[in-house]
Amino acid sequence: MDRIVTFGEIMLRLKSPEHERFFQQPRLESTFGGGEANVAVSLSLLGKQGVFVTALPANPIGDAAMAEVRRYGVDTQFIKRAKGRVGIYFVENGAMQRPSAVVYDRDYSSISLVNPGDFDWKAVFAGAKWFHVTGITPALTQSAADSAIEAVRAAKGLGLTVSVDLNYRKKLWNYGKKAPEVMRELARHADVIIANEEDIQKCLGIEAKVDVTSGSLDTAVYKDLAGQVKKEFPNVSAVAVTLRESKSADRNGWSAALSGKTGFYLSKHYGLDDIVDRVGGGDSFSAGLIFGLLEFPSDEEYALNFAVAASALKHSIPGDFNLTTRDQVEALCKGDGSGRVQR
Repeated sequence: MDRIVTFGEIMLRLKSPEHERFFQQPRLESTFGGGEANVAVSLSLLGKQGVFVTALPANPIGDAAMAEVRRYGVDTQFIKRAKGRVGIYFVENGAMQRPSAVVYDRDYSSISLVNPGDFDWKAVFAGAKWFHVTGITPALTQSAADSAIEAVRAAKGLGLTVSVDLNYRKKLWNYGKKAPEVMRELARHADVIIANEEDIQKCLGIEAKVDVTSGSLDTAVYKDLAGQVKKEFPNVSAVAVTLRESKSADRNGWSAALSGKTGFYLSKHYGLDDIVDRVGGGDSFSAGLIFGLLEFPSDEEYALNFAVAASALKHSIPGDFNLTTRDQVEALCKGDGSGRVQR
C-alpha cells in the first residue's frame, strides 16, 4: 500500500449550527480539521496509507485530535507531543449572497512552535512514496516555515514525489515574511503544484488576468498560468489549478485544469447548487489528485477527473474531512450523480 506523508496543523473546528451567524444561539459544533490532516484522512479512506505528521500538546484536546484522524486509518506514530496548544478556528456557513466566514485562533499552537530538527524525516519517510505540504504551515511562523522547507528538502533527497498546495491565507502571513519569500523556495523542491489562480499570484508572484467573481472563467488563462509556473520552476512536472465559479455562497461551478507530463487537460464541470460545506474542498481535490496520479500514472486526464469528482462529493459532507470512498468517487466519474438512494 502506498504511503503518503503530510505535514501540518490540525485544529479544533467550532462551527455555528447550520447557516446561523456566530453565537446566534449559545452552541457551536465541535470537530477537528486542517489542510494536511484532511488530505491524510481522505487518502486513507480512498485506499492509500495516509501518514500525518504534526505537533500536539499532551493533554485531552491533543489526544482527541490525534484519535480523530487515527479512527479513519491515518498513521499518527510520528506526531510529536510538545508545548503549546491546539489551534482553533471558528466557521459560519454562508448562504445566498452572504459569504462564509472563518476566524482563526491559532497563535502559539504546538505546530507553530516547531523547529528544524524536531522531526526525524529519514524515519518519517521510510517506505513512503509521496510527501504533501501546503502553504498554511509556512504562514504561521518563521520556525514552522523553516521546518516545512527542511521537510521538502529531505523528501526530495530521499526520492519521494513532493506536492505543494500553495493555499494562500492572507490572515496568517503576519510574522514578517511575504508569502513568495517562502513559497517560492518550497516550489523549487516540488514535483506537483496545486493551487487556484489567487494562490499562484499571491504565493509565487506570477500574475494572471482573471476575475473570480464574474461567474465564468476563461480556461485559456489557466493554461497560460500553468505554463508560466513550469517555466519558472522547471522541476515541476504537473500544475493543477482548481476552477471555482462563485455564483453565491451555496451555488458554485467546480472544475479544474491540469498541465501534466502528457498534456493540458480540463476536467468535467460540476454544478454545486446546494453546498453543504465547502471547507476542505481544496484538500479533497489534493487528496484525489495524489491518489489519481499514483493509481493511474498513465492517464493524467482521468486522475484529474477523479480529483474533481472527489472534491465535488466533499461539498455535500459537513466537516473538514471528505468521508468518501474510491467506489463512490468512481461512480460519480462514470456519470452517476443522480443522488438516488443506494439499496
